[in-house]
Amino acid sequence: MNKPLRRIAIFCGVLVLALLVRDNWLQYVRADELNNHKHNRRVQIERYAHERGNIIVDGNPVTGSVETTGSDFKYKRVWKDGPLWAPVTGYSSQAFDASQLESLEDGILTGNDDQLFFDRTLSMFTGEKKTGGNIVTTLNGAAQRAAFKGLGSKKGAVAAIDPQTGAILALASTPSYDPSVFAGNSLKDSDARQKLLKDKDKPMLNRALRETYPPGSTFKVVTAAAALENGLYDDIDAKTDSPLPWTLPQTTVPLKNEGNIPCENASLREALRWSCNSVFGKVSDDLGNEKMIEQTEKFGFNKEIFTPVRADASIYPKDNRPQNAMAGIGQASNRTTPLQMAMVASAIANDGKLMQPYMVAERQAPNLDVIYTHEKEQLGQPLSGENAQKVQQMMETVVSEGTGTNARIDGVTVGGKTGTAQHGLNNSEKPYAWFISYARTDSGSPVAVAVVVEDGNANRDDISGGGLAAPIARNVMKAVIDSK
Repeated sequence: MNKPLRRIAIFCGVLVLALLVRDNWLQYVRADELNNHKHNRRVQIERYAHERGNIIVDGNPVTGSVETTGSDFKYKRVWKDGPLWAPVTGYSSQAFDASQLESLEDGILTGNDDQLFFDRTLSMFTGEKKTGGNIVTTLNGAAQRAAFKGLGSKKGAVAAIDPQTGAILALASTPSYDPSVFAGNSLKDSDARQKLLKDKDKPMLNRALRETYPPGSTFKVVTAAAALENGLYDDIDAKTDSPLPWTLPQTTVPLKNEGNIPCENASLREALRWSCNSVFGKVSDDLGNEKMIEQTEKFGFNKEIFTPVRADASIYPKDNRPQNAMAGIGQASNRTTPLQMAMVASAIANDGKLMQPYMVAERQAPNLDVIYTHEKEQLGQPLSGENAQKVQQMMETVVSEGTGTNARIDGVTVGGKTGTAQHGLNNSEKPYAWFISYARTDSGSPVAVAVVVEDGNANRDDISGGGLAAPIARNVMKAVIDSK
């Protein structure tokens, strides 16, 4: 072979080798990346080529699938009473992907998860139509409806937990939205989503998980727990060292109480009953910022919570003395999600044991075989059983003869704490109404609840945790008890 032909042959051989290397690189190294690429339309077409599995509440689906027309996506998602369940499920859209459970459990719902490999393989031989698996939630339908009915047209949120297991029983956020209106990929769907995103009331914001509020006086149960756990006080009926007036440290500003209430040297029980700012502000100052942070973090503050849907971190900050005193009564830079305050109430109700909150009880294959069952997990022990029972006594006094009487349920022991949280520069905005609580029966505590209400239409003087939030908590607790 002459020299020019040999060069051409070598060059062609190099080209063939490069082609083989490139082909193998694409097929084996980058296969998963290309399969899952957001611009690979064939993957999306396959994703919507069959019915999506359902999200289940009380044994019944709250979602479904319908056939579409005029699109290469055959099926799209629909919801039964979408606004009621959107805070739980999130959305699933042909054009805008998915959120919350619809996103986190997408592999099961589409049938593409590795846990369903056997089912997919079997359907190839049987010829059965491919469908997705189901997600069985912990939600209690009656409690969820009670939460939404109670919130009504007001902005706010409700989180309810089973203290003994951590199961989330209700997760409401208002105003809400219907995920069905933008589940497709048409211009109409796009316009509907844009309208929701531009809405000043933020209906797509999950206030139960992703909004943090000053907790106001509901936080005093955490400060009381810190006082007991650190040995500052051990008798909830003994007088505290709480002069009146009490001046914020390093300032000349007295910490005021609301109304003419008996707060001077009040016991912890009476201070919680009447919500004495001066008592709990001084407790927080006496303990110091470091010990307050340590106690709050035992309840879950300062870190994100996964349910598996992520909840924003609630914050108890590092701060100076006067700000720490204010944070001890739920003000200053102290901010929390409703889920976090439900966790606080649940730990107290569960004799100091804090369970990991969760809302996926089971995953089911398309043939309804259970492929995953959640096992309850203890997240921590924020306070001892003895001290938890002392705080229970204090919270039960609040409901029986204090500021939380609107949460009473006949024949049921209820513990709670009201809160009216200031916000805005120099308290310029209307306050938030809070209530946290638990119900206790002979078999233990089946439910703990946190409610926050933003009522922009109410008169400022009419906004209180006992007046606006406590009745909602009562109805949610009653719904859970009645369903047992």
